[in-house]
Amino acid sequence: MSEQLSWQSEAGRLQLAGVLERETLLTLWEKRFDVMKQIDTIDVSALSRVDSAGLALLVHLRQIAQQQGKTLRFSGITDKLSSLIALYNLQQIILSDI
Repeated sequence: MSEQLSWQSEAGRLQLAGVLERETLLTLWEKRFDVMKQIDTIDVSALSRVDSAGLALLVHLRQIAQQQGKTLRFSGITDKLSSLIALYNLQQIILSDI
């Protein structure tokens, strides 16, 4: 596995970097509830690749935020990720703050 997923949170913003795929998302999945406690924006601009499992995790993170009474926004959505979002008809779920 050449690329990994990394993240950091600061001031309500979660910055994801690297590859968000089935093989790399386990650590974030295990820590998702703690990670999402103070997050209202997820910056995906530094992700080089996202697969359908990664997209499912983004949808799940949105659901966690919603359960906490927050509206989660996404920033830095690339054309490739935008195409994947459209392919799964998730434009109303993955809200961008472009």
